[in-house]
This record gives sequence, C-alpha cells and structure tokens, in this order.
Amino acid sequence: MIRRYLIIAVAVLGIAVAVLLARHGRRTHGEQQTMSAAQLAELTSLEPIDAHTHIFKSSTAFVGMLERLHMRVLDILYVDDTDSYLTSLSKQRDDASRFVESNADRARLCTTFDPFRFKDADFSKEAVAALNGDFEQGAVAAKIWKNVGMEIVDPAGKFVMPDDPRFEDIYHDIAAHGKTLIIHAGDPDEAWGIPSPWGFVSKYYDANPQWNMSRKPGAPQRKTILEATDRVLARHPDLRVVAAHFGSQEDHLDELAPRLDRYPNLAVDTAARVRRLVFQPRDQVRAFFLKYQDRILYGTDLHPFPATSEGPAPSEWENQYTLDWRYFATEDTFEYQSHKTQGLGLPPEVLKKLYHDNAARWIPGLESKLH
Repeated sequence: MIRRYLIIAVAVLGIAVAVLLARHGRRTHGEQQTMSAAQLAELTSLEPIDAHTHIFKSSTAFVGMLERLHMRVLDILYVDDTDSYLTSLSKQRDDASRFVESNADRARLCTTFDPFRFKDADFSKEAVAALNGDFEQGAVAAKIWKNVGMEIVDPAGKFVMPDDPRFEDIYHDIAAHGKTLIIHAGDPDEAWGIPSPWGFVSKYYDANPQWNMSRKPGAPQRKTILEATDRVLARHPDLRVVAAHFGSQEDHLDELAPRLDRYPNLAVDTAARVRRLVFQPRDQVRAFFLKYQDRILYGTDLHPFPATSEGPAPSEWENQYTLDWRYFATEDTFEYQSHKTQGLGLPPEVLKKLYHDNAARWIPGLESKLH
C-alpha cells in the first residue's frame, strides 16, 4: 500500500513539474552544449549583453557564469496576475533590485508599472511617480507587457490597448527621462489558433490557456494590437522603443521590415524567438539581420522559477547562450532544440552590434556604473 502511494506521489510530482516547465517556457535541450575556447574568446571579446532576462534569484555559481562569459543582463519586471509571484510588483522589484545592486557591474533594472490599476483616478500620476523613483535608483528602461491588449478590459468590456490615452503621461515621462520603453505587444499566431507558417509547433497555449485568444469572445486580433503599438510609435517619435520577441512578428519578418522602415524609434529583441527562426529559410533570416543590423538586440527571456526555491541554473543559461552563439556566429549544421538547422554565420561587425552595440545604444545606461 505504501509503495502504491509513493508511486502515485511521484507521478503527481512529475506532472506538476512538467506543467511548471511549460508554463514558464523553461526547456531542456538534451545534450549539454559547450563553447570551445575559441568561441568563448570570440563571445567574451564582444562584452555581450543579454537585453531580456527576468532574474529574481541568484547564486555564486550563476554570477560566476555571467562573469566567465562577460555577460551583462537587463533584468525586466512585469506584472502578471495569472502568476502568484508576478502579481506583486513590490516583491519582484525588491528581489530583482537586490540582484542588480549586488551585481552592479553585470546587471541593470528595467522597471514597470501595474496596468491593472488603470481605472484608478490617480493611475497615471502614481505610475509616473513610481517609475521616476526607480529611474533615480538606476533603472534604465520601463516595460509594458502583453496583458495590455490581450487580457485587461475596461468597464465596458473593451480590451485596453497599448495606445490607450491613460498611458500617454507614462510614455511622455519615459521619453523625458531619456529611458527606453520595452514593449511586449501581442503574441505569435498560435495565440489566435493559427499554425506557424514554418511548421513550428508550440505547446505554450496548452499549458497557458489564459493567453489563448481564440477562446476569448470579442478578443482583438494580433493585427489590431500591433497597429495600436504603431500609433504609440507615431505619437512619440522621441521615445525609444524596443519591441520584445521581434515585436510578435518573428514568423513574419516581411511584415516587420516595413515597420522598422517606418519608425526609426523602433528596435526589436530576439528573446525566446531564435527557436522559431531556425525553422525559416536561412538566407531570408540572414538577409534580415544584415539589413537591420542596427535594430536588433540580443536577448533570451531566460528566468529562474520565482515561485520555487530553485535559483537560476548556470548550465541551462550557458547552454542557451552556446546554442544562440552557434546559430548566429557559425555556419555549422546542428540541432537547435531538436530541429536541424544551419548557423547564419553573421560577420564580426554584425555580431558586435547584435550582442553589444545595439543594446548599449538603444538602452543607454546598461554600461554605466550604478550610483
């Protein structure tokens, strides 16, 4: 009987861990990837910057890994009411700030505001005050997340878009302080029940049905959300904007290109989207990186599990950095997360922009010392 209960308990624990892995997008990659000494020397010579992480825990081993790779990180906050930890902005701000302050040579903070308070009479005033407090403490950017456009509705039941007038004072303030807006607007096609045109299969929306827009009556289309972002860019030409995850157009680089042409204040990051790029024609992806070499920032979207006692696993982060470097820097044919691909073999000057220069230019303060 005891043995039976133990078997059941282990099975339940396994299911719970699998759900948590899927929910947070954390992946295992099979065989551990390691950089050769030559590759490590190439990467470290660039003084690389991961411009999209979420770090709320740390360890000596984790910091040692960052130092060995010469990796700087942008630690990004966001409010997610579907996650027990991320619901609290104050808690994650405190945890992230401790990491940033204890690693002043390696990390900077991207702050945020709580969009769920948009109905409060003093919403804009309090949001701006809180952002400015974080800017005074060294935050270099502010983020608006996908729940604006995909979840939050006003009293009339209408989805709140990124160009909502209640956010105008916030955008003006970010620009006035010379900071950068990081925006995650929309999601890939699968969120609307549309398969990837390149054959990539995502299980994210099975594990996270709250973001399955095809199940939400009256939900806006991805195009509507992106057009709202366009209006923000047009209204605020002095606001630097980095659209996370290729601006949710990772499967449609032909649609992203004219947006980059139209809005000189727009850049994108690669966070959590290289795994989709590897499914696309290599020559087309490489041509995009060459043409827009000044507008793409390297990022991963890596994060530890904030709701557990587990800290960031250095081997997992280094594995991701190794896979990405092999894809961007070499012409090797290899397995990227179980998909056979060939590296882009980007020229050294483009790699330097992707891994360092663009982040330093689009997010000023990433390299400066904390006061």
